[in-house]
Amino acid sequence: MKIISYNINGIRSGINKGLIFWIKNSNPDILCLQEIKAFPEQINTSIFEKLGYNHYWFSSKKKGYSGVSILSKEKATHIEYGIGLDSIDKEGRVLRIDLKKISIISLYIPSGTNIKNRLNFKFFFMKKFFVYIKEIKNKINNLIICGDYNICHYDIDIYDPKSNKNVSGFLPEERKWMTLFMNLGFIDSFRNYVKEGNHYSWWNYRYNSKKNNKGWRIDYMLVSDSLKKRMKNAYLLPEVVFSDHCPTVLEIN
Repeated sequence: MKIISYNINGIRSGINKGLIFWIKNSNPDILCLQEIKAFPEQINTSIFEKLGYNHYWFSSKKKGYSGVSILSKEKATHIEYGIGLDSIDKEGRVLRIDLKKISIISLYIPSGTNIKNRLNFKFFFMKKFFVYIKEIKNKINNLIICGDYNICHYDIDIYDPKSNKNVSGFLPEERKWMTLFMNLGFIDSFRNYVKEGNHYSWWNYRYNSKKNNKGWRIDYMLVSDSLKKRMKNAYLLPEVVFSDHCPTVLEIN
């Protein structure tokens, strides 16, 4: 099974740039998308059905903002929209589907930069999401949480840790949360296979950041400990350029 997660930064823009051909050629069994910035009725969803996917959407109530989705070749046995808290769920940031043997979450943690008071909301989201996962982890063992966490965990995950130590996405409090969250029983699948630095999943559109590989690794596939022996490989696809992010990939039995 191949699982891909991708912050697409606008699915309609991605489709116009050739996203569907990329999906067809990549042929993932599951594709988790974040920051779709669209309602499903704004998209010709039949194009995904023609590729053999069941599709699930959780859009933000705000037009052209946030939103997550999951495409899956296997039909979901259960779908969970949000975490049950309207102040968070109205932004369309958490979507879970249960399959026969695993459960998948497409996650988009808020950014703490750019907009005043968004850092406080980010910390509020992180606190509530932590509690939500802690509770369902007792019921759902084989869980994979794919998405844009908007956090670099370690120095190795960011091109300039010293200059960014006071920037949201690399704050000590955020990094500590990431450690505590993974201690609930998750593996950073990419770091399970790739130990060296200079591997990133997001680059600022400005300053020639992508060309100079001045990036941040903020997109993760966190895998339940129970699935560790079933993992086969995990990697990034920096050559895919439909967004300012790149896809993350997990291959699992």
